[in-house]
Amino acid sequence: MEAGHPDEPPEAVWPGWYGVVSAVKDFYEATLELIQILQKPLEERDEKILKVEELLEKREVLMKGIVPPYTLEDAELGRQIVQLNTRLDQLLIAEKIWIQKDIKNLQTKKESNTKYVNPYQNLSTDGMFYDKRK
Repeated sequence: MEAGHPDEPPEAVWPGWYGVVSAVKDFYEATLELIQILQKPLEERDEKILKVEELLEKREVLMKGIVPPYTLEDAELGRQIVQLNTRLDQLLIAEKIWIQKDIKNLQTKKESNTKYVNPYQNLSTDGMFYDKRK
């Protein structure tokens, strides 16, 4: 509570200030949590993807709530967020590459299995000679 306004919450005294500081801190914390999740060894991939999507959506909402003017604390958190975003981008790219490799391996296994079950299914007819004489 502020000294001159005992009955009003801080956001009523300075509209926007309370939300801005909270949004920057929340954004910072969401970024840290996202990095921690991505750095963990592979657990259940579906759960991990759902958590990452949820936190990315949360960060998107929080980003819209970050508006000037900024305090010194907000500016410092902003600098740290920029550095964390670089690390986050690297982790997201690495995760994407792992998922792409797994998809490619799955497709290869699927093709191999299909060829094993029915080896003559996809025979090419190029170069075949058909005798049309009676």
